[in-house]
Amino acid sequence: MASRINTSFTLIPNQKYRRSNRRSSYFSNTTDSDSQPLSTLGNFKALPLEIFQITLRYLSVKDISMLSMVSKTVSQYIINYISTSSGSKRLLLQDFHNLELPGRRQDSAILEHYRSLGLLFKRCTLLLPTKERLKYVHKTLTETLTAGWDELECHRVFNFLCELTHLSRKMQSAVCSKPGSARKLELRIRLFCRNVLLDHWTHQSDSAFWLTRILKPWPMVNQARLLYIIFGPISPQDVVPREWLLENNARLLILSGNNICFTFMASKAVNGRALELARLIVFLALVCEKELYCMDWAVKMMQKVCKVFSTPVERHNFLQSVANAFACIIMEMLQSIMSGDREEDDRNFLNLFHLVHAQANFHKEVLYLTMNTLPK
Repeated sequence: MASRINTSFTLIPNQKYRRSNRRSSYFSNTTDSDSQPLSTLGNFKALPLEIFQITLRYLSVKDISMLSMVSKTVSQYIINYISTSSGSKRLLLQDFHNLELPGRRQDSAILEHYRSLGLLFKRCTLLLPTKERLKYVHKTLTETLTAGWDELECHRVFNFLCELTHLSRKMQSAVCSKPGSARKLELRIRLFCRNVLLDHWTHQSDSAFWLTRILKPWPMVNQARLLYIIFGPISPQDVVPREWLLENNARLLILSGNNICFTFMASKAVNGRALELARLIVFLALVCEKELYCMDWAVKMMQKVCKVFSTPVERHNFLQSVANAFACIIMEMLQSIMSGDREEDDRNFLNLFHLVHAQANFHKEVLYLTMNTLPK
């Protein structure tokens, strides 16, 4: 699902590339017949794959799930069948959410069908670790049931979930209460938002879309409170948790979208906290480097924040502070490596490695921006 929020520039830094494709070959949509141990197919070895899949059309979902336990090869054939258009069309009903379906009998049949489908998924992934099994089930259901949904449909889904779970009323109660006075309610909101709407997306732009839907109805002060409830640390005691690392603050700002990120940074600029803002710019660049986001997003955000300063002198001093912040934070990390425990050396060195590359890529984008504004 592509990003659905229009802004004056990039919503969230786009990922440049992916390091590797870690999908298990167990879920390949194509089967190399030469590499399959045909002896494990039993009497099915005489059948072409197409005939085998046609045969599956005459079996119930429960029967297919039983068949999937015959052997690993048969199980993989069935997984391939689920991935085909005919298999997904038959097994993953598209009208399960149609409110016009008549009577409870139909509702019961659909419920029973998906119970049997869950058993099929469980059995055909029997040999995989639980984490991989859950990934496969989630991927199959997401790609089939919600693939191609447009923004309006996603809005309707969110509104339906809010109405069904009374989410808006619970959030209203939480943000209007004293922090910590409704801990169980805050935890319910956190778990629902994270587990249902936010955490399971592959692309962070999708998470940003749903996070925007959660925050949009609320004023800024309540948005900040909700962000803390959803992403903040959980303390077992009624105490104020420790201050976040700047890298975590930067990551949260990026996930919150352009409007919240810019508003937060502009507030620091207006209130004379340019040094804090400069350090934050450095960690925004560091997160972009670590997460493979396009670095021009951080540069354009800095450029937009520069316009908040009222005089050229203030803008000049701020840019100087950003350059100094890069140097100071690199030295801090270097000193940490030289004086720290050996067990932490690898992690600290990796952070320093990313920061040096972040500085290089950040200043490269600044140079590109500068050269593009020169008269030709």
